[in-house]
Amino acid sequence: MERRTAKVFLDSNVILSGLISDRGAPRLILDILSLGLPVLRGVTGRYNLTEIERNIARKLPAARAFLHECWPRMNLEIVFLPFSDEMEPFRGLVDDKDLPVLTSAVIAKADYFLTGDKKPLAQLKRASGLPFAGLLPADFLNQLLPDILAGRNPKKVGP
Repeated sequence: MERRTAKVFLDSNVILSGLISDRGAPRLILDILSLGLPVLRGVTGRYNLTEIERNIARKLPAARAFLHECWPRMNLEIVFLPFSDEMEPFRGLVDDKDLPVLTSAVIAKADYFLTGDKKPLAQLKRASGLPFAGLLPADFLNQLLPDILAGRNPKKVGP
């Protein structure tokens, strides 16, 4: 039986936190994804990358070169910017500013949506019918990653 690849959508704050800190769950997730393991695939949206680049330019301009050096090593699949008609079915599930992020995760066919932002996480947990579980990065590492790496079906979490 072939091992299934788990797709993990990373919100902007997870990537940014992982880049600026040498410890913590976001950094560990980026480090694991950089290994290119066949059972785990990282994904994010073009919208997220634009947000990260804007925040770095505004708050940490010296880190811009480091960011561009790190992108290729993260092995992230990038989802195009969703069209407004693609976002419409999800309107009301999250704040409008988060619609492109949510839609990108659905388009990517993500299994898990990782964010450090508790407001959208709570909104995702209340929503029904989403194809992924919303989790904090540390919860993903502690609750699911060991099973994914061992080739087992992770226990059900989220909605």
